[in-house]
Amino acid sequence: QAVKKLCALRAVAHAVLFFKSTQEPDAFMCNTVMRTYVGGKDASSAVRFYRDEMVGNDVVPNHYTFPIVLKGCVEIGSFTEGEKVHGRVFKLGLEPDLFVTNGLIHLYSAFQKTGNARLVFDGGSVLDSVSWNTMIAGYVKNGEVDSARELFDEMTERDAVTWTSMIGGYIGRGEMEEARCLFDKMPSRDTPSWNCMINGYARIGCFWVALELFNSMPSRNVTSWNTLLDHLVCHEHYRECLSLFDTMLQEREIKPNKFTLLPVLTACGNLGDLDRGQQVHSHITRTDIKFDVALSTALLTMYAKCGAVDVARNLFDQMLDKNVVSWNAMILGYGMHGHGEKALDMFLEMEKRGQIPNGSSFVSVLSACKRCGMVLEGWWCFDLMSRVYEIDPKVQHYGCILELLAMVGLMKEDIEELVKEVPEGAGSTHSTTELGEIVAKRLIELSPTDVGPYVLLANMHAAAGDWDSVEDVRKIMKESGLQKEVGSSLFQPGGIESEGSKKDGLPHRRVMIYSML
Repeated sequence: QAVKKLCALRAVAHAVLFFKSTQEPDAFMCNTVMRTYVGGKDASSAVRFYRDEMVGNDVVPNHYTFPIVLKGCVEIGSFTEGEKVHGRVFKLGLEPDLFVTNGLIHLYSAFQKTGNARLVFDGGSVLDSVSWNTMIAGYVKNGEVDSARELFDEMTERDAVTWTSMIGGYIGRGEMEEARCLFDKMPSRDTPSWNCMINGYARIGCFWVALELFNSMPSRNVTSWNTLLDHLVCHEHYRECLSLFDTMLQEREIKPNKFTLLPVLTACGNLGDLDRGQQVHSHITRTDIKFDVALSTALLTMYAKCGAVDVARNLFDQMLDKNVVSWNAMILGYGMHGHGEKALDMFLEMEKRGQIPNGSSFVSVLSACKRCGMVLEGWWCFDLMSRVYEIDPKVQHYGCILELLAMVGLMKEDIEELVKEVPEGAGSTHSTTELGEIVAKRLIELSPTDVGPYVLLANMHAAAGDWDSVEDVRKIMKESGLQKEVGSSLFQPGGIESEGSKKDGLPHRRVMIYSML
């Protein structure tokens, strides 16, 4: 009873201490502790407790023990631990137990072992609706919809979970007619089944059918609204999203949650509707919705896209946890509103803090360079992406580069021809290096006193292993008095007189040149 009370108070650490002091611990105590761990999203501690305290102290389990442990194994993604548990189940002769059978079916299905799951299902001496539903859901989640349908047709007593799972399988396969046929045959439709159908039609853009179903629902929950809002934004129907949100607010029995506000903030940002975005922000502060990384990022993205970049930056600085999307949003916001240098500084700060940029990061920073005419910086980012981070350039990256290089008079046709020569997935290849050399030489022609293009050209030759050409560039720099300025621009920018080298005193230029050297 003491363990049960402590666990009810979420004082599970004290419950474990009490357990360890008990002379004759039993399965009930162990199950209570493990169930609390799993319920508290700490499945790893549950599995460790089972292994160290229960198995380690030879506490005899009962049929309630294994479903808890098996669920823990699924949540921590450890199939090996799950197999060990199954081995102990077999040793203790508990395989025929209904609860254990259902736990094992779930385990094998979760790890894409539907064949093993079916062996457990077929070997079960007693099966209930949970057994059938778990096996059908396992087939559906693993893409084996036809096998799921065979089992569905064999099942004599189906419930709403069975029907919804099977409908979801057809929706996942894009077979809306078959899904609708099953939905129409359902003897009793519950809210999740309606939501499933709405999701299916909305995801393929059939909003008139989705709305027809939505309006026909006998009762809706917050998921019903969120499903439509999310898909409206995914299909760029931003005004319709905000209109639906207004309707939702009028139905006071449904309260918006975080998943409601994410698409709404996205819609506000894409429409540039700062007033509506601020209203949503006020709504969040008035309610008990907690800010997490996703919601904070959506909010700062809205402010950044609407031009309130300083407000976005304040929100960003206040975030305790940031992910790559948060950084990308700030870089994009600065770039959209002509703050190219701040966008680059933010990108460099991102690297400094240890956040690995992704393809979207480079789209954001390249877009900023394009918008602000920062050719050298743009090419440096493009080279960094493919050479250092080994991210294969996509259409968006090449699009930015084409427009950027056109600004310095490079013919679009010539650039496109070189780009075509770069094989898919090749990263920094000979053709990319050749393009970099063309860029550097063109920049030198336009600004012969700018150190950056010379360093870029040397860097391109070095990447290709052409050390003789590297030496040639250094000689030119030395003869022009620029080699001395490289050191000065890195460490004493205030003492340089030439216009080109003055630019190199900017923080992002110093970092760029240093990295290329």
